[in-house]
Amino acid sequence: MDFQLRSILHLFVIFSLFFSLAEAETAGSVFFIDSQTRQYLRTPSPNDGVQVFSMSLQEVGAAVSVLLGFAPSDALSAASSSKLNEVLMPTPFNRPRAVFMLEVTGEIPSMAEQANAMFNGAFKSKIVLGSDKAGIQLPGEEVSVVSLDEELADFTDKEISDFASWLGGSYVVDPLEAWNGELAIPLASGATTSFHMSKKANREFIASLLALFRNSRRAVEMHEDLSQSTQPPAELLKGCFDGLKALGKQYGPEGAAQKGLELLLTTLSKMFDSLQTAYKGQIAGVIFFNTAPASESETMLDIMLTSRPSARWLEETKTASIGTIAEVALVRMTLAWITGIVLIIATLLGIYYLFNMPITRDTLLYSNVKLD
Repeated sequence: MDFQLRSILHLFVIFSLFFSLAEAETAGSVFFIDSQTRQYLRTPSPNDGVQVFSMSLQEVGAAVSVLLGFAPSDALSAASSSKLNEVLMPTPFNRPRAVFMLEVTGEIPSMAEQANAMFNGAFKSKIVLGSDKAGIQLPGEEVSVVSLDEELADFTDKEISDFASWLGGSYVVDPLEAWNGELAIPLASGATTSFHMSKKANREFIASLLALFRNSRRAVEMHEDLSQSTQPPAELLKGCFDGLKALGKQYGPEGAAQKGLELLLTTLSKMFDSLQTAYKGQIAGVIFFNTAPASESETMLDIMLTSRPSARWLEETKTASIGTIAEVALVRMTLAWITGIVLIIATLLGIYYLFNMPITRDTLLYSNVKLD
């Protein structure tokens, strides 16, 4: 009987563990990409493939704050601080102060980053969903947030051709109809993928890539302007890419969606190289892969800019009424008249006593005083 009770208890404990693991649902993964010329992140350990490293959204947000040069939240626990020490280098005076943070949403196919050198050498971590939505609090006066989500209203075949040339590919223009050509891009794996612009899903995906490409160029131009100031602010390049959703709905998670992911990773690798050149190596990358369901596929991290308390000025908190203003004017006028009358009386008394002084020789003034 005791043996049966112990067996039931053991089974209950095992089911509880499985239930707790199911509750700790992962929302995807995050990649911390280090600079090519400087080291801001720790080198991934060879044991990371055996032991899965996981972080919460609050911990990822704290890591982004530290990379920007700001202290993390005081509410960060000791366990979370130890996780940050496993990701970041212990050099508080050597931070990039610029972060390229992008969230890729949608049903992500089998991970193709293994064939990409940038993602293969990055620090990878699983993201565990928490009960509360996480955010990054940053001082608005000391950080510049550049959005990469500005949509592309329209694009031309020339822009597609320039984008293909930038990636080392080609674009065959259809002379009869615009946006109806075929785009061919070589991938990091050695294969070449092609997208025909006549299909709606392909067109939406390529338009999202073009918008991300154009916004990154705009961020570089803004960085050149900010770097001219005496105290340049920290820079956060933040965006959310959902172009894979169109491919996933049209073709499923494999096939064309897999090629789209590989093209996205190739674009991000080339884009980060350009940012490295523009920022002279003082930039780090944080790229999310959000695999949450569509109903929960909101932005993982919200940016909250806080302002410093302004200087306190003496000002009237209550508007004075007409009667109060009249009373104040009457008091001031009364004081002015009283002061004037007192001064006039004092002047007249002084003149009166001055003219009625006895005309005598001052013995002290006209006498020979010998000073010892």
